[in-house]
Formats: sequence, C-alpha cells, structure tokens
Amino acid sequence: MAKEKHKMSRLRVAELEVQESFFRGLIARDPRDTEVIEELADVLLQLGRTNEVIALDQRLIELCPTDPDVRYNLACSLALVRQYERAATELSTAIELGFRDVESLNTDPDLAGLRAHPAFGKVRACLSRLKARPD
Repeated sequence: MAKEKHKMSRLRVAELEVQESFFRGLIARDPRDTEVIEELADVLLQLGRTNEVIALDQRLIELCPTDPDVRYNLACSLALVRQYERAATELSTAIELGFRDVESLNTDPDLAGLRAHPAFGKVRACLSRLKARPD
C-alpha cells in the first residue's frame, strides 16, 4: 500500500509538471495574461516552489497594481517563506485597496505564521482604521 501512495505522489508531481509546461508555453505567447500567470502560480505553489510563486505574484502586481486579491496572494506567499514584515505590508495594502475578506485573514493557513508574528499588528491596525471610517 505504501508503494502505491508513493506512485500516486509521483504521478501527481508529473501531472503538475505537465501543467507547468503548458502554462509557461501560454505565457510565452502572451506574457500579460494574468489568468494564466495565476494558474501557473497555483501549480508552482503545489510543487512547493514558493520563491517562484513570489516572483509571479510580483509580476501580477506590475500588471494589476490596484487589485487587492493580487496583493493578498503575494502576502500569503511571503508569509509562507516567513517574510512577515513584507507580508503584513502587502496585506495592509490589499485592505486599503478594498480587500474585505476578514475571515480569510483570520483562517487562511498560509497566513498562520504571520498571525502569530508581531507584524500582524499592522494588519489589525489597518482593519481598525477601516472600521472607524464612516461609510
């Protein structure tokens, strides 16, 4: 049974590598296709290649500088590599740009380390300022 699990794992990695190659080919054709860049980032994250994901997230920010979800995704990637100060800054920017999914801020496993770090105080302060604003 253990061998079967190992084979499945290798099969999954091979599947993800095929997807990576496919998405890289599409990006070569259209380097501004944000949906494809996001898909490639997801595949690379599953492969555990977080630093490459960060590079793609930063590229997405260049293409969509005011998209709060792009900033949130970068914050998650940064938190995974323990760059908590940068992650908190990106989350604060996401909130300023309109990110409102407070439940994700409190439950996303990618942000667990950040929530336990003092840098998360920046995010809490940003949320407090948002709550204090009159609508």
